[in-house]
Amino acid sequence: RTIRAIPLKLHGDNIPARLEVRGEVFLPQAGFEKINEDARRTGGKVFANPRNAAAGSLRQLDPRITAKRPLTFFCYGVGILEGGELPDTHLGRLLQFKAWGLPVSDRVTLCDSPQAVLDFYHNVEKDRPTLGFDIDGVVIKVNSLALQEQLGFVARAPRWAVAFKFPAQEQMTFVRDVEFQVGRTGAITPVARLEPVQVAGVLVSNATLHNADEIERLGLRIGDKVVIRRAGDVIPQVVNVVLSERPEETRPIVFPTHCPVCGSDVERVEGEAVTRCTGGLICGAQRKESLKHFVSRRAMDVDGMGDKIIDQLVEREYVHTPADLFRLTAGKLTGLDRMGPKSAQNVVNALEKAKATTFARFLYALGIREVGEATAAGLAAYFGTLEALQAATIDELQKVPDVGIVVATHVFNFFAEESNRDVIVQLLAEGVHWPAPVVINVQEIDSPFAGKTVVLTGSLSQMSRDDAKARLVALGAKVAGSVSKKTDLVIAGEAAGSKLAKAQELGINVIDEAEMIRLLGA
Repeated sequence: RTIRAIPLKLHGDNIPARLEVRGEVFLPQAGFEKINEDARRTGGKVFANPRNAAAGSLRQLDPRITAKRPLTFFCYGVGILEGGELPDTHLGRLLQFKAWGLPVSDRVTLCDSPQAVLDFYHNVEKDRPTLGFDIDGVVIKVNSLALQEQLGFVARAPRWAVAFKFPAQEQMTFVRDVEFQVGRTGAITPVARLEPVQVAGVLVSNATLHNADEIERLGLRIGDKVVIRRAGDVIPQVVNVVLSERPEETRPIVFPTHCPVCGSDVERVEGEAVTRCTGGLICGAQRKESLKHFVSRRAMDVDGMGDKIIDQLVEREYVHTPADLFRLTAGKLTGLDRMGPKSAQNVVNALEKAKATTFARFLYALGIREVGEATAAGLAAYFGTLEALQAATIDELQKVPDVGIVVATHVFNFFAEESNRDVIVQLLAEGVHWPAPVVINVQEIDSPFAGKTVVLTGSLSQMSRDDAKARLVALGAKVAGSVSKKTDLVIAGEAAGSKLAKAQELGINVIDEAEMIRLLGA
C-alpha cells in the first residue's frame, strides 16, 4: 500500500507459496519535481536530487508520509522462494515477474556478443535524458542461473554481474565569484559561486576549487565560462575553462593572506597544497567545525547536538573548547533558537551519556590531523593508555601499523601543544572516561584471529565497525587501516572498494561479515 507500483497480490498461474522479490525503490523525475514544488509552497525541506528524496522518504517513521510520495519500484532478483518454481535464467525470471504483475524495467535485453553489450550500453546512454528517472549506468549479468552459481561471490559482490557507469554529465556556466571557507583543521578552501545550472537533474550553484594549485592548473579567473560536472553524479567540480569564450572583464582570484573569518595569518607549509589559518581555536570557523566533529556519531556520539546548535553555541560564546560542552545546562540551552525545555534536557542527558566512551573514539574526537577512525583505533590498541601515547616519540609512533612519519609528526605535535593538553585535562575533569585496557597475551588466546593482522572494509550490517574492531582486538587481532603484504585477513562488508581489490591482487584471504560473526563465536 505504501508503494503503489507493488501489487497487493500476484495474478496468473504457478504462483509460489512464498516469494521474496528484491529490487530498487526510486523516485521518477516528475515526482521529484512535485515533491519539491509542494515543499517550497509550504516552507518544507527541498531535496537536492531524486536519490536523496527517495532515501528520505523510505526513512520516514510514519508510513503515511512515505505513501504520499510518488515512489516506484523495479524488480531485479529473488530473495526467498518456497512452494514453487521459477525459470532457470535471469531474463526468464524477470519475464515471469512481469507476467504476475510485478514492476520490471523495460530496459532489459539479452545480448549474444560483447558488441551487443556495448551497443545496449550506448543506446541507454543516448536515451538517458528521456527515461524519466535518474540512472548512472547499466548492469551486465550472466543470464544462466547455473553459471551464476558456479561463478559465485567475492565477499558480497557477485562475480556474475558488473556495473558499467556512464561518464559524468557536463554543463557550461559562469563563475560569478570565489569565496573562501575555513575547515576544522584550518584548511582554507576556495569555493566557486556559479550561475545556477542544471547538471544531471540537480541545480548546481557552487563547486569546490580545492586549493591554489588547482586554480592555477585551471587558469581560472572570476567571470570565466567553465565546464562543470558532478563527479560520480554527486560532487560538483570545475572541469576546465572555456578560454575561447572568456569575457573581457574577468578578475584574477587572489588567495587571502589573512583568515577570512578571524583575521589570523595564513600559512602554506612546504610540500602541502593546502593553505591554513594559524588561528586555531580562536578562529570561530575552526572552533565550530572542531566541535561538530567532536560530537559526531563516530566520535563522542552526542545525540541531538546538531550543526545549528553548535553554530549558536559558538556565536553566543557559550562554548570555546570541547570541555565547555559538558558544562552546559538545560537552562542555557533553552535560550537557543528552536530549543524547548524538553529538547534541552535531552541534549544534556546525551552529553552525560557520551562521557562513557572508548579510548579510540576519544582520540578520533580530538580531531588530530590525519588521524581517522582506523588510525585512532590503531594508536589506542598499540599504546593502551593516554599517558603512554602522550609520552611517545615520533619513532615510537611509527611502530604502530599504518602510521608513517607524517601522521606520527601530527600526533606528536598535537600532544606537545600545551593548549591541547589543557583541553584533555578539562575533558577528563568533566568525567569523560573509557574502560581500562585489557592486557592480551596472544599466545594464550584460542581464536582464529589471534596474532593476525586484519583489515575491515565496506559497511557492516550486524554491528558497528567500532564493535567489530573491539571484538577482534579482544581476540588477539591487530586491526590495521590499509591492506599490505603484512595483512593476514580482510573482512569485506557491503560496498567494499579498493581495499578488497588490493587484497585480491595480493592473494590475501577474504571473508564476509557472516563468516566473521561465525568465527567471532567460534
